Amino acid sequence: MTYATLDDLIARAGSAEIGEIADRDGNGTPDPTVIAAALAAADQTIDGYLAVRFALPLTAVPPLVVKWAISIARYHLHRDGAPDYVIRDHKEALAELRDAAAGRLMLPDAAGFAPPSNSLGGAQAAGTAPAFTAEALEGWL
Repeated sequence: MTYATLDDLIARAGSAEIGEIADRDGNGTPDPTVIAAALAAADQTIDGYLAVRFALPLTAVPPLVVKWAISIARYHLHRDGAPDYVIRDHKEALAELRDAAAGRLMLPDAAGFAPPSNSLGGAQAAGTAPAFTAEALEGWL
């Protein structure tokens, strides 16, 4: 399951743009393999960021994730250089993904959206037992 679809790309960019940038064989329609590759690249990018904080695969996809997938896929489809507005959308998507991975941007609470569990609720550290405890130093002080 991809986060976005061809219909999502067309809704955002219009059929003329998608037809122009995804029609590699010149038959007048977007090539399904080209669209699939761009959407897969977007999914991998999104999962790479979200895996740090969220359970994957996402079982419910919020509109924000769809927006990111569209922006990233659209950028990849512009193989000969994307226009400024596509570059801006791509950079914005990556910045928001970095924020989500860092915990500064939370995705809507839905099934499948759970941060990795930490029973103590904070950072954990492990190491050897301290050598200089109060009991070990008894009589020395």
